Amino acid sequence: MNHSIFTLIIEPLQYGFMQRSLVIAILVGLVCAIVGSYLIVRRLALLGDAISHSVLPGLAIAFILGINIFVGAFIAGILSTVIITWIWSRSNIKEDAAMGIVFSAFFALGVTLITIVQKENKIDLNHFLFGNILGVTAEEVIETAILAIVVLVTVILLYKELLFYSFDPLGAQAAGLPVNLLNFGLMVLISLTVVASLKAVGVILVLSLLITPGATAYLLVPRFYQVMSIGSIIGIISSISGMYLSYYYNLPSGPAIVLVVSSLFTLALLFSPSQGVLTHRKSTSEKSAIWRELKQLLKAKP
Repeated sequence: MNHSIFTLIIEPLQYGFMQRSLVIAILVGLVCAIVGSYLIVRRLALLGDAISHSVLPGLAIAFILGINIFVGAFIAGILSTVIITWIWSRSNIKEDAAMGIVFSAFFALGVTLITIVQKENKIDLNHFLFGNILGVTAEEVIETAILAIVVLVTVILLYKELLFYSFDPLGAQAAGLPVNLLNFGLMVLISLTVVASLKAVGVILVLSLLITPGATAYLLVPRFYQVMSIGSIIGIISSISGMYLSYYYNLPSGPAIVLVVSSLFTLALLFSPSQGVLTHRKSTSEKSAIWRELKQLLKAKP
């Protein structure tokens, strides 16, 4: 039995493409969970979605110009955050509405450009949307590793400042911290993380890796550093498990990773000792209150 499990684990590693894919998966699972923890604290999940969709035209333009797609994606991600900030700071439009406007416009532009490129060049660029982790090259592994190191080092150096700003922006400003720079720095980290994740899960699914591992950890542990640590472990385990499921059951890699991390979140939501729907008394009482209200509404109908 142990021998067969060992064989199942080792067999995919004999192939170079699986070795490269697993390295990318581990890096992406780690970085997404760490950066996503800040998004959860600040309740800015939509921002991650906005940036991930907004990099698409940058990818297409970079491909047309023949330059590194990572550069194009990063520039587009930063540009989208600048436009979002400009809209909500210069008008009565709220930040979430500005995000929705910008990311939908950028995404539509990206899809249009990709469609034009595919018609002219007869090539498939859909891996930008859904990822193509099994097709990564050694050069792309190095590029992703560099992006991951930059993000991790920045988070380590600015951990206290970003933590203070994320939990109490007004307090951070009163304490003299450069909150505008911290906010922009967080946007840059998100953009870098999205760019690093493109090959793994694509622009459509990257939000799941940004948010779900941290959200799962949030249901299990109370402190932020614990959320970040447990979220990283969950992200890495999900990425590796998704890759093995993809290998043995011939599934698309990106969606397989997302399905694993979503399943872990569902288990935490249902069985978390402190917040589980099925295990926590408060959740059970709230559920009962909902049923009571529904019954009252039904009884009130003539």
